[in-house]
Amino acid sequence: MIRTMLLTAALTGLFCSAFAVFVHFMTSALGLAGLVLVSFTSGFLGSLFAQSVLGRVWVRGQ
Repeated sequence: MIRTMLLTAALTGLFCSAFAVFVHFMTSALGLAGLVLVSFTSGFLGSLFAQSVLGRVWVRGQ
C-alpha cells in the first residue's frame, strides 16, 4: 500500500512539473486567481494521469 501511494505521488509530481513548464512557456505572468486555477488543474490532471497509468499497470500485472 505504501508503495502504491509513493508511486502515485511520484507520478503526480512528475506530471505537475511538466505541466508547470508548459504553463511557464504559455504565459509570463498570472494573477492569484490564475495561479490557483493552474495549480488546481495541475493537481487534478496529475492525479488522473497517475491513477490511469497505475490502473493499467496493476490490471496488466494481475
